[in-house]
Amino acid sequence: MAKEVAAGSLVIPSVAFEEVEHKTPECAEWLKDNEIERLGITNSILQDAKRIKSLIGVVGDNYHSKGVGENDLFIVATARAHGGDLISDEERQTNLPNEPRKKKIPAVCAMREISVPCVNFLEFIKRSNVIFR
Repeated sequence: MAKEVAAGSLVIPSVAFEEVEHKTPECAEWLKDNEIERLGITNSILQDAKRIKSLIGVVGDNYHSKGVGENDLFIVATARAHGGDLISDEERQTNLPNEPRKKKIPAVCAMREISVPCVNFLEFIKRSNVIFR
């Protein structure tokens, strides 16, 4: 992972870093020590997040507790802006909810209008073909 970070092929949106820092400080320290690039929220990312918010039917701050939140929309919009894959260990919803506001990150990424490749952490490691000894 450190090689991916050093090569700049593994980056993190600033809002995602803040969540990591809050939930797992030791991971945030590792990311800082390895000088991971933190991607800020630009105006175009903000506008895309607002577009995604509208697509899933969120009005105002009326997010659904079982679906994506505001930071999640920034994370998805950042991945779109940078043309990258999004790594999320959020639960995959095999049966999509009837209410779009209940969609989690992988389901939002898979929407035709959004189309962001989303893999979980284990899939990311497998795709790397790195052998751990």
